[in-house]
Amino acid sequence: MEFRHLGRSGLLVSEISYGNWITHGSQVEEEAATACVRAALDTGITTFDTADVYAGTKAEEVLGRALKGERREGLEIFTKVYWPTGPGRNDRGLSRKHIMESINGSLRRLQTDYVDLYQAHRYDYSTPLEETMEAFADIVHSGKAHYIGVSEWKASQIRQAHALARELRIPLVSNQPQYSMLWRVIEAEVIPTSEELGVGQIVWSPMAQGVLSGKYLPGQPPPAGSRATDEKSGAGFIASWLSEDVLTRVQRLKPLAEQAGLTMPQLAVAWVLQNPNVSSAIVGASRPEQVHDNVKAAGVKLDADLLKAIDEIVEPVTERDPAKTESPAQRP
Repeated sequence: MEFRHLGRSGLLVSEISYGNWITHGSQVEEEAATACVRAALDTGITTFDTADVYAGTKAEEVLGRALKGERREGLEIFTKVYWPTGPGRNDRGLSRKHIMESINGSLRRLQTDYVDLYQAHRYDYSTPLEETMEAFADIVHSGKAHYIGVSEWKASQIRQAHALARELRIPLVSNQPQYSMLWRVIEAEVIPTSEELGVGQIVWSPMAQGVLSGKYLPGQPPPAGSRATDEKSGAGFIASWLSEDVLTRVQRLKPLAEQAGLTMPQLAVAWVLQNPNVSSAIVGASRPEQVHDNVKAAGVKLDADLLKAIDEIVEPVTERDPAKTESPAQRP
């Protein structure tokens, strides 16, 4: 495993981090989820990403139990706050009330005294940014989180939050956006701003919801048991990538992966890691062997000719519009 600094901070994170958005507490049984966490640890992954909303808070509980007994100082545990975690009007968003209650709930479920990174899961237009950042500052200063991050924030929002963080003397060091060969909306604005401010990207869905694995074939129904067939495991997210044009172009990437000595998932993960502003790529898994396969993308260097060939294949179906980085206009 290779390690990178999280933004311009002193915190080192594994180039590949393990995330449990869809799997833990929902798609797979806890025994399988724990086996995947053990596989991640065995392969050198030390960075684990979750959120209070995943599986209705169950994902944090599963991860907490799976990591129990590990040396806490040797792990980087990340979680998030914003999406609804209860039926009440204040069980969502980035108000001081919800943030302060949510960090305590997350720590209890994760069975830890602190998280290494606490992230705003979206931007909250219903709460003054000053209120949100002051709550985060209290959490950092109380020792419940070491660093602060955001997820899917626009460049202007990151800039405003970073300025407030400096005033409040807390380290805002990361953004967690979607990023892959097919989804490059952060390249025009978010990444240049982040590079200027010392903010690193922790990217999710480097395999475009699994489409870049190559297992979805043009002209054929999705494989049985795949994400595209399971409404509970993100079928809605993957639907936009299942056009004939996208799937045909993805198949054309297979010879390039073979040329590089990589599997398709490894090529997809290695591709996002070529961006120097990416601190870590999040991978998920429902089976331990998927973890073992994905981690082989760590430390891989793709040459310029290969990167150019990839661009030529996927460019017509690549999304680059920076306006696609968005948060709900109103709290969900």
